[in-house]
Amino acid sequence: MGKSIAVIYGGKSNENEVSVITGTMAANVLKSGGDTVTPLYMSQRGELYTGEDLLNIQSYKDGGYEKCPRAVVGKGGVYVLNKRGKMKKYVKIDVALNCCHGGWGEGGGVCGLFALNDIPLASAGMFESAAFMDKYFTKRVLRSLGVKVARYVYMRSPNEYLKAEKLQYPLIVKPAKLGSSIGIECVENREELETAVAAAFLYDDGVVCEKYVENRREINCAAYYADGKVVVSECEEAVSDGDILSFDDKYSGAGTRVMPADIPEALAMKIRKITGNVYSRLNMRGIVRFDFLLGGDTVYLSEINTVPGSLAYYLLSSGFKDFYPVLKAVIVQAEVDYKEAASKTLLKTGILNNVSYKFNK
Repeated sequence: MGKSIAVIYGGKSNENEVSVITGTMAANVLKSGGDTVTPLYMSQRGELYTGEDLLNIQSYKDGGYEKCPRAVVGKGGVYVLNKRGKMKKYVKIDVALNCCHGGWGEGGGVCGLFALNDIPLASAGMFESAAFMDKYFTKRVLRSLGVKVARYVYMRSPNEYLKAEKLQYPLIVKPAKLGSSIGIECVENREELETAVAAAFLYDDGVVCEKYVENRREINCAAYYADGKVVVSECEEAVSDGDILSFDDKYSGAGTRVMPADIPEALAMKIRKITGNVYSRLNMRGIVRFDFLLGGDTVYLSEINTVPGSLAYYLLSSGFKDFYPVLKAVIVQAEVDYKEAASKTLLKTGILNNVSYKFNK
């Protein structure tokens, strides 16, 4: 029998529109497999909407989603509201799937929302969501695990841009907590650096500057956990004509994907091993994509995406039909993990029974 699954996407993020593509894809894949799907679109204002019309991507043009009912996540399910904001009906949810890119949606907020409302989440947990949303914290965590990352500096103010010059040009400038290549620039001199850093701070409160890896190749690998083991995909190469993989390369068809990546088998095995080891050592869950840089035979782990674009179905299956078993596997695993967590004891110490002091006004 099919499950009742909430698919949440959108969010207060610059990647809201990209998230709609991921969310509607995942929702329709689950629906085609016989599950009952409750789509939850979060606008850039943070409002939740639901309804069958949201499964059609055309509903998002010109704010069409606003015609759909508003919704609230509550204990164990979703409350659908009427036009006056009163509860119209309650939908019990078995499992939720996070398809929010960027912002609090990907950065741990959605994890907390469903955890507090006793709904299993078939996606990354709160720690990895928060840590890997920030490129600076990502590097700190990876270095603690002994994983090689490109040389970098971190800035909290545009006035700090000169300290990046110690890395020597060319440099890559990145907003710390944005994805989809938004705000990323390759710079060759001080003037370009100052401009790029100032622009990045328009999007974010932190900026990472990396040493450009010469002759770089961008290799991606994905993983998920199900039935007691970590499943690691083959490697793919994301190819761009420019210095970096841009937003247009990813979403407007300007770039190309080579699957499997045309790299030596030893390098592919090394990348897959790093992917599996990091995923396992951090006890991760859900579908996670690991983005690597190759500089010759040197492997750098660049970023970790806990809600990858299109949930990385292209790495884990041959198409949408074959992707359904992958989604079902992480959904089943989420239920197993939830039952295990719910079996743990919550202490009630009784210390409040012995409190005798009074607050003075």
